[in-house]
Amino acid sequence: MPIRDATADDVPEILALVRELAAYERLEDQVVFDADEFARHLFGPDPVAHVLLAVTIDGTVAGFALWFRSFSTFLGRPGIWLEDLFVRPEHRGSGLGRELLQTLFARTTGRVEWAVLDWNEPAQAFYRTLGAAQVDGWTTWRRAQPS
Repeated sequence: MPIRDATADDVPEILALVRELAAYERLEDQVVFDADEFARHLFGPDPVAHVLLAVTIDGTVAGFALWFRSFSTFLGRPGIWLEDLFVRPEHRGSGLGRELLQTLFARTTGRVEWAVLDWNEPAQAFYRTLGAAQVDGWTTWRRAQPS
């Protein structure tokens, strides 16, 4: 099952995957994006994020990873922030999540970092099999811009 970079033609499928991820994470009420703006941020003149798609032999999109570049001042190197990783339930256990992450790991010599919901034990167990570990001593903070 190949991993490929998404194109602008994939936007409807990406948006569907985001909605499915939100449902899995019990956060459907937080999905408020404008589809055109979302697409512009991925494929417009100044893209700020990228998407990898996992596609089956028959062309079915089975999962995605949405990511963007980061930078570590301590390492002095660019890295990757993985914003979302999602594999549709019927394709879990097939190695797609691992393939998506291995593709990201190969795109940087710096860190690949992401957040995991504290209740999502299956994801945490999966990430441990890849050699990832929770970063102790750090707490995520956020300030949302007013709409």
